[in-house]
Amino acid sequence: MSDQLTKSSLSKSQRQLLELMQTINFGRIECLQVRGGEPVFIPAPRIIRKLKIGAENGARPEINQDDFWLKHQHVELFQSLVELGDGEVLSIDIRYGLAFALEVECRPFSDGGRCD
Repeated sequence: MSDQLTKSSLSKSQRQLLELMQTINFGRIECLQVRGGEPVFIPAPRIIRKLKIGAENGARPEINQDDFWLKHQHVELFQSLVELGDGEVLSIDIRYGLAFALEVECRPFSDGGRCD
């Protein structure tokens, strides 16, 4: 996957995830299913929004833009989903509408090495 991606170049499910993160702005997505490297929304993931007292808690302003260059964090998230292939993302931590951290479960190889 190239580092030069635009919103319009994403698949429908990738755009849905991007717009969900922009809507949440701060918080996390839990239990997101991934099939063939693509986010799946059935069953629906769990959404936790973090609301800041005395601050603007709305969606990111770029959510209404039809197209723009994706930030590196978006590209890295979608690359991680492709590498995961089939599985579940336990949690995506979202800050300013961007994926900040991703938690996935993995099992070590039988030889005791890295996770598969």
